[in-house]
Amino acid sequence: MWRLFRIRKDRVFFLASLGIAVLAGVFALGYWYFVSPTTLTVAVGPRGGVEERLMRAFAQALVDQKRDVRLRVLPFDDVRKSAEALQARRADLAVVRPDVLLPNNGGTVAILRDEALIFAAPKAGKIDDLGDLAGKRLGVVSHHEADLPAIAKVLEHYELAAPNLTLVPLARDEVEESFAQKRIDALGFIAAPASAEAGGLMSVVAKVSGGKVAVVGVDEAEALAQKRPALSTFTIAPGSLGGRPKTPEEDVKTLAVSYRLMARMDADRVVIAKVAQHLFQLRPRVAQTEPAIDLMKAPETETSTSAALPNHQGAIDYYFREQRSFMDRYGDWIWIALFAGGGLSSAFAWIGQLFARKRRELVDQVLDRVLCILSEARGAKTVAEVDDLAMEIDGLVTHAVRHARKRTTGTKTMGALMLAIDSARAAIADRRRDILDDAAAPSTPRLAPAPRSGTG
Repeated sequence: MWRLFRIRKDRVFFLASLGIAVLAGVFALGYWYFVSPTTLTVAVGPRGGVEERLMRAFAQALVDQKRDVRLRVLPFDDVRKSAEALQARRADLAVVRPDVLLPNNGGTVAILRDEALIFAAPKAGKIDDLGDLAGKRLGVVSHHEADLPAIAKVLEHYELAAPNLTLVPLARDEVEESFAQKRIDALGFIAAPASAEAGGLMSVVAKVSGGKVAVVGVDEAEALAQKRPALSTFTIAPGSLGGRPKTPEEDVKTLAVSYRLMARMDADRVVIAKVAQHLFQLRPRVAQTEPAIDLMKAPETETSTSAALPNHQGAIDYYFREQRSFMDRYGDWIWIALFAGGGLSSAFAWIGQLFARKRRELVDQVLDRVLCILSEARGAKTVAEVDDLAMEIDGLVTHAVRHARKRTTGTKTMGALMLAIDSARAAIADRRRDILDDAAAPSTPRLAPAPRSGTG
């Protein structure tokens, strides 16, 4: 009985210790989760390009400023492969050019830059509209393999394809010579209007045309953007391609391709909101080494939830200043933890009461057994039986002393128990003495007394 009680008590102590250890582990894990920064993988292409350098500068700024997000840059050969990495879930973020490949599981976080389709020609050629390119030769300077297909698709809308138009791929250093040798009549390229690349090409066209350059717009840009959502409308502001002479002289409507930072749609919206927040907050710091970040802008927010190129919900939260607070995100779990904590405390209290009751029951059982020993001692026939009862009394005394030291029972109960033990010990001692006395007495029978004689 006492061994069973010790086993049960040890098991409960083990379970209680295990429960405390589990709770401590949960709190430690929660602390680590909330304090340690979140690390995200960003796929970037091409290797060594502007986008990779920009993302690495942003990642370093996050480390320097000890922000709660970290980036691990994963370079690829081109933007198609970086988009494929996002679509295959090998990356959390990716730099994507939608006209090359738009991941079906990605949402825009920020537009790193727009690159406009720019068509320029000497004014003497009288090319004022894309339709005027019919029968002409258009030189195309590409810095990405997708540039030439993008320009060709726009020209197809105007039915400008071979043999109506000849596309002449060129390297940048071949432009001036090609104009001089009449190999091309106009130049087309894709670049950010404010970039050095666009300015350099436009200066070449201005040089060969005596400073008189015509920037040809895409009049049906809005219709083309609706047909091809990967393209967007873009307005080239006056003077953005050159200041002397001012090029263009007035707004020119055209199309643009975009380089976007996209995130997986299933990525935590709170974390992505932080990425967008840090990206714009740290822009001045990143611009010190990578000025290309100054071209970054937010996606269209007026139609953010119904955009043709979807935006990530976390980015929308940041742009609309609706970022979820700590209680919005974890309030339900906190209440569940509080309720669970109350349940655990009640469970521990119930276990404590259960064992207190068990201890009281065991003391009552000891007391009942002592009373039984008291009666059994009076009826013992041999010394061996008496000795067995005495040994049992010793064991009961041991448990009584243990309970007394731990103060697990009341004073009155322990007083009654000790009185019963003393009575049982006295009864055992008396019975042992009686048995020994009976054994030492002579075995001869006693003589009956003689009858008394009467007097007559």
